Amino acid sequence: MITISFKHSIIAAAIISVAVMYWYGNENKEGKSTQYKTRTVERGDIVQSISANGTLTPVVLVNVGTQISGTVAKLYADYNDQVEIGQILAELDPALLRAQLQQSKANLLNAQVAVKIAEAKLKRNRLLKEKEFISPEALEIVEQEVEAAHAQLAISKAQVERDQANLNYSVIRSPISGVVIARDVDIGQTVAANFQTPTLFQIAKDLRRMQINISVAEADIGQLHIDQSINFTVDAFPQRKYTGTVRQVRLNPTIQENVVTYNVVAMVDNEDGTLLPGMTANIHFVVMQKTDVLRVSNAALRYQPKDNESSQSPKPAKSTAQSTVYRLSDNQSIEVSITTGITDGNFTEIVTGDINEGDKVIISEIVDKKESESKFKLRVF
Repeated sequence: MITISFKHSIIAAAIISVAVMYWYGNENKEGKSTQYKTRTVERGDIVQSISANGTLTPVVLVNVGTQISGTVAKLYADYNDQVEIGQILAELDPALLRAQLQQSKANLLNAQVAVKIAEAKLKRNRLLKEKEFISPEALEIVEQEVEAAHAQLAISKAQVERDQANLNYSVIRSPISGVVIARDVDIGQTVAANFQTPTLFQIAKDLRRMQINISVAEADIGQLHIDQSINFTVDAFPQRKYTGTVRQVRLNPTIQENVVTYNVVAMVDNEDGTLLPGMTANIHFVVMQKTDVLRVSNAALRYQPKDNESSQSPKPAKSTAQSTVYRLSDNQSIEVSITTGITDGNFTEIVTGDINEGDKVIISEIVDKKESESKFKLRVF
């Protein structure tokens, strides 16, 4: 009994092994058919651009300060106020300045009197000299006193003019016509102009015309030029596209952590006032633009068949304009060499190659579930 049962067990195991091998072979045959994801080659527009960030600023921004120290007594302008050239913005307390001016005027009167006295003395001494009652040296001393009196008079006049100017400076006036975008003082605040001119107001001349200060990497600066078009968006209006023009490519580089950038200035129109100073602009410089060209998805250029990925033999290097795509025909992958042109990051221009509009090109492979499951079952068995 034991021998018969053992034989039956061996026969059963052999039958099961044959069945499993047959099933696995069929599964492998069915799994060999590869499925692909494709994109259609089409015609369309391609805009090659360079991305950068910048900050919106007024074209003319004036910092209004004060040349004298004092306490802010009155304010006549606030944020967003429209001001005209010469308009009073603020006043400093003029009490000390007026007192200084009065003192200087008194010194001027004293100097004028001293000049009159010195000239009268000189006149008398000249008469005495003619009668030889005094020596020539005595007359020279009196003449020097007259000259000193005239010099002191000039000093007193200059001091009066200086104190008058300081009194005028206590009234802060707008140097340009524009809009106040910043006010950095309040009534009662003391400003000191001894070492550095304090900024009281910031006035933008015209916000209907603005500029963008853009930092561009050295690798891209060679593709920019004056009057080049730019497109940009701001975070406040992400769906709206603005346009502008490059006005200046500044030669002075900025180096931070061994990264070299250059400042590019672009001009933009702001007739509707939606762009505000300080906004961050997400910019695209239009380097090259083509319309109605044959284009292919960049995913198709990146695709490589699994057999090629696993192959260890290196392929000969191609030029930067030469690429390979895989056209799908009757569920068969056909390798096609093409010459590429400009790209916008999503699509690339096809200059030459055996590719036509409407062809399907492979962008990826779809893994067959049966194949993966059969391999898993084989490992378990």
